[in-house]
Amino acid sequence: MVVRLPRFYPVLDSADWVARAAPLGVRLIQLRIKALRGDALRVELAAGLRVARAHGASLVINDHWRLAIDLGAEWVHLGQEDLDSADLGALRRAGLRLGLSTHDRAELDRALSCAPDYIALGPVYPTILKKMKWHQQGLERLTEWKALIGDIPLCAIGGLSVARAPGALAAGADLVAAVTDITLNPAPEDRMRAWLEATA
Repeated sequence: MVVRLPRFYPVLDSADWVARAAPLGVRLIQLRIKALRGDALRVELAAGLRVARAHGASLVINDHWRLAIDLGAEWVHLGQEDLDSADLGALRRAGLRLGLSTHDRAELDRALSCAPDYIALGPVYPTILKKMKWHQQGLERLTEWKALIGDIPLCAIGGLSVARAPGALAAGADLVAAVTDITLNPAPEDRMRAWLEATA
């Protein structure tokens, strides 16, 4: 069954950030934590889930699929490297929905074979978040990807801003992810409100 997803999709790195986003009406949030391990990671993910649920938001756990199962999460997002070690059967048996990152056609083919609930393409624009071997994909690639994946929701990520969001949506994206446009903004709550307005 195709899932209809909110069009604004912030990617945040702590439960505190979830607590800032969810009360504003953000309904889909990815929690992407790279700095914690062990019990500290479990505590942070559990806190993020509690906050999201209290505000009627869905939380997508990045990478940590075993903890996502243990904590009863609804969503997990995996990069291509994460796919190498993930037990997709266990994820599906636990009822988790799955988002997958893609950057080229080989990765897209692999992602489609996993029957994901959304596919992300990036970086659409140059990004400062992390060093990648892929350069700017551009809006045309979004249109190409959407034609290839059909009804599966397509997420645009990488260098997106409030001003760029409408173009990404018009090019074929169903939802638009934002990271540093929020977390590095001097007024992140106001920025998230602007995102919600731009993607309404």
